[in-house]
Amino acid sequence: MRYKLLGRTGLRVSEICLGTMTFGEDWGWGASKDESRKILDHFLDAGGNFIDTANLYTNGTSETFLGEFLQGRRERAVLATKYTNAAPGTDPNAAGNHRKSMAQALEASLRRLKTDYVDLYWLHIWDFLTPVDEVMRAFDDFVRAGKVLYAGISDAPAWVVSRANTIAELRGWTPFAGLQVEYSLAERTPERDLLPMADALEIAVTPWSPLAGGLLTGKYAGGQQKQGEGRYDNPMMKGFAANDERKARIADAVKSIAQEVGGSPAQVALAWLLHRPYRVPVIPIVGARKLAQVQDNLACVDVKLSGDHLRRLDEVSAIELGFPHEFFTKDMVRGFAYGGLRDKIDPMPRS
Repeated sequence: MRYKLLGRTGLRVSEICLGTMTFGEDWGWGASKDESRKILDHFLDAGGNFIDTANLYTNGTSETFLGEFLQGRRERAVLATKYTNAAPGTDPNAAGNHRKSMAQALEASLRRLKTDYVDLYWLHIWDFLTPVDEVMRAFDDFVRAGKVLYAGISDAPAWVVSRANTIAELRGWTPFAGLQVEYSLAERTPERDLLPMADALEIAVTPWSPLAGGLLTGKYAGGQQKQGEGRYDNPMMKGFAANDERKARIADAVKSIAQEVGGSPAQVALAWLLHRPYRVPVIPIVGARKLAQVQDNLACVDVKLSGDHLRRLDEVSAIELGFPHEFFTKDMVRGFAYGGLRDKIDPMPRS
């Protein structure tokens, strides 16, 4: 295991993050307590230190398990959890991005995690209601109080994240150091705006569902999901899994390359993420219900993909970037924008 810096910070995190949404069986498809402990122990023994959970995962059981499992070794872990979401109920302030929701969720998470601080605190989903400056000031207050060390944001538009970090920079508040998005060979649309933004602002990217809900593990023949075999069969996950011809082609290409390199399809799909051509690190979040799954996934760090392998994966999974990205590549546009001298202009190096 190697380590990456979390965005514009000096925090060292493992190149693979352990996702613990599967810790606990409350939702009908997770790992038992004993299996969850084995998964965490193996991850730590392999050199992993970056662990991701959320206040809502398995109704709080995920955090409770981690609080127990990390006793005596809390300091070596870079522990991340999230706020925003709450189970449906009658309290209009139980969920959301606002300060009250953040405060209540953080205190509850700290109790379950048996710690007095979290290394990274994520805003889980943008609610389109709370003012951006309220969110950033609240994050900064909890950082100054020592209950949060770094802030991150998940599942939000690029314009929200960029505006938030601009406000934080101008006012001397804590900026977002991490961005969590769905990103995989099967879901590359973040490359339109979210990933270029993260690269420009030096925000680390931690993709969730890097194996596309199991589609890229090779267990679905021709990219077709077998009913009753995955967490996306659960009614509460309706709308998150979809099969189509493009995804079937991607799954077949991943399987073919896995045979060529002597690895598993999951390892190839994860290794592709580790090879993304961005300045900022792309740190996949891997989750598992069984120890064997996480053992297989972590071996992706030893998979070597050639330039030809990367080209084939890029081509089979390619998406249309749309406007304005494709507009900028047109010869006429480039000719006018640079007065015909683009090839003679050296860009300033950016740090």
